[in-house]
Amino acid sequence: MKYMIMLYGSQQDYDVLSGRPSPKPPMTPEQVAAMHEHMGAIHQKLVESGELVDGAGLTNPVHARRVRIRGGAPVVTDRPYAETEEVLAGFTIVDCASLDRALEIASDFVNPDAEGDYVDVRPVVDDVADIEL
Repeated sequence: MKYMIMLYGSQQDYDVLSGRPSPKPPMTPEQVAAMHEHMGAIHQKLVESGELVDGAGLTNPVHARRVRIRGGAPVVTDRPYAETEEVLAGFTIVDCASLDRALEIASDFVNPDAEGDYVDVRPVVDDVADIEL
């Protein structure tokens, strides 16, 4: 079964990564490199186990757009969030034996030093029969 592991962040998190002013302290180049190395190591383990399907980080949330239909016409708005600043920051898709294994993999993506950090895990639909109500 395939599972998507979804990682979240905010504009502040992107600002911290790039050294832009933010209420949070900026990350040093060494900290950014260590984060990328950590993510690369997780993905490499998944390649070696044969469980990695795909994964990517997403661009800065200021580049996101939401498309809706209003009165039969598409309406595009900046940024996909209204009530929260939290956005999807990246994803990894794994193909593994069970939800328990997907959760085990997902725990590697949670930053143990960031209180409240989390990722979401959802099964990927391969066939309409996979959808359970």
